[in-house]
Amino acid sequence: MSTLPSYAPPGNLTDLDANGKAAWNTFISDSVDQAVKGPDPGQALNDSPRGQFYDLTKTDTAADATQATVTWTAFPRIIKVNSISDPQRWQRADASRDVQDEYCEWSVFRDTSGKITKVTFTCEGPEYWSLLAQTDPAAVLALYRTHIDPGVQHGDLFTVAGEYKPRNRWNDSTTNGAMHLVQANNTLGAEIELAAAASIVRVINGQPLSTEQELIQCGKYGQAERNSDPHIGGAVNALARQKADISLADPVGLYFNDLATDGWATPDGSDPKSYWSYQRGDATHPVRAVYEVPQGRNFTVGDITINGRPIRFGAQIADFITIKLTATACRFGLSTAAPQTACVQFPQPSPVPVPAHTSVPARPSRR
Repeated sequence: MSTLPSYAPPGNLTDLDANGKAAWNTFISDSVDQAVKGPDPGQALNDSPRGQFYDLTKTDTAADATQATVTWTAFPRIIKVNSISDPQRWQRADASRDVQDEYCEWSVFRDTSGKITKVTFTCEGPEYWSLLAQTDPAAVLALYRTHIDPGVQHGDLFTVAGEYKPRNRWNDSTTNGAMHLVQANNTLGAEIELAAAASIVRVINGQPLSTEQELIQCGKYGQAERNSDPHIGGAVNALARQKADISLADPVGLYFNDLATDGWATPDGSDPKSYWSYQRGDATHPVRAVYEVPQGRNFTVGDITINGRPIRFGAQIADFITIKLTATACRFGLSTAAPQTACVQFPQPSPVPVPAHTSVPARPSRR
């Protein structure tokens, strides 16, 4: 097999013009190359280089290549383990996009009685939208008007100087719409860095690490309490331990895997999954989804039950959504990259010397 000519936009989206596509390829390739290099030892010890991670556009993918798809639940696990009941965790997850940290965010629409009529979900990284805004701001406005609200104005999305505002009034809450990811950890850059960091084989005290939790604790990539990060890291490292070279499959991105509707029931007996649709991305790489009952059915989303409970929160649906990413691995058994024999460490910054003539104020007491 040959090298990839260029990285495609996430979901094989067609929004970008030729210049935009070239810029996207450069962004992904540069991000992968930086992830391969890893952090400078002054920033982190035992975390570089990542010799088994590679750039699809610069290194050949061998004929033995295989793809591994990793999936996880979209509901934020950190919220789940810190809540005392289902209604509490659903309410908390619906309250803010900042807690929706499993590479899936959503927004809930209700009628005047408060019943849910539609829930929109996105797993599109913010980097794509920032680039699209630089190359074609008119396309950004048109997409917001199509998918969020026809009344969106240019000034809602861009500053006076013309800079795109990722967290704008139409993409900053769980009630006004969700165009793309905005939670601080939900970025493509984070996905690439996590996969590269997890590609390091670690042998501690003569024993190779293999479980998800021991790998993420030692490699210090992502957050150990999430559904996504430990699972991604564990799957990537399993390939690395087979002495394979690894990369993220093209197009690089996070995608919807499925919605499971076992235990769901509609008032008229219709298939509850039929009201789930993808609106952006291709058939195997969807990046935008909507759950909505069409007009004329005489019921709405809030009338559908899940295990006997009416849908009162968008988070109830997120419980049944899985997100995915796909890794590519090849040259099995051939990697000569040496394993790390220590865990990642972050060097302590050197204390700033205080000149002799400078008085140091007393530290305030905590009360």
